[in-house]
Amino acid sequence: MRPAQKDYIEIIISMCRTGILGYGGGPSVIPLIRHDAVIRYKWLSDEEFGETLALANALPGPIATKMAAYLGYKRRGAWGAILAVTSHILPSVLAMILLLSAVNYLAGSKIVKGMIAAVSPVIAVMLGVMAYEFAKKAVKGLGIAAGVAFMLLALLLLEVLHVHPAIVIVLFLAYGSVHYRAVAGRRKQGQKEGTP
Repeated sequence: MRPAQKDYIEIIISMCRTGILGYGGGPSVIPLIRHDAVIRYKWLSDEEFGETLALANALPGPIATKMAAYLGYKRRGAWGAILAVTSHILPSVLAMILLLSAVNYLAGSKIVKGMIAAVSPVIAVMLGVMAYEFAKKAVKGLGIAAGVAFMLLALLLLEVLHVHPAIVIVLFLAYGSVHYRAVAGRRKQGQKEGTP
């Protein structure tokens, strides 16, 4: 099998799987996409996935389709992006078309309400694990004091002051770019001073 064919097949399988199993909206799909992109297929490093997720969160639109488009584009360009997005949304579209007539019938069913109630804690745990992993990376990259300070600052801005999440994301992205440049400049200066 040619590498291009293998890439296309992996994209289709991965995005169909995340589209089918990602119950609960975009944020619940991210851990599934991360597993495929970082662990199963090794398309991205964990750090690159985190950076891509942060950037995707800053852009408008559904997070899962943006991540699918990025992964497809990274593997096989524009056609890979189209294929990844189509593969990700197609299972949901087909399921909605096929099951739309049953929705009204099952709307009052206690069984359906019980199933939804049973799945909600699983989604909460998945999001909690993902938040913990990102917090761990923030503390590792910035240090404990700065990492905790930025987490508390984000909590203050979002929950106490009710600043729109997009503004908070833009602020943190702006700080991240300044911080990254400062660290890169210090490293470059250190290398110049270390050379004889």
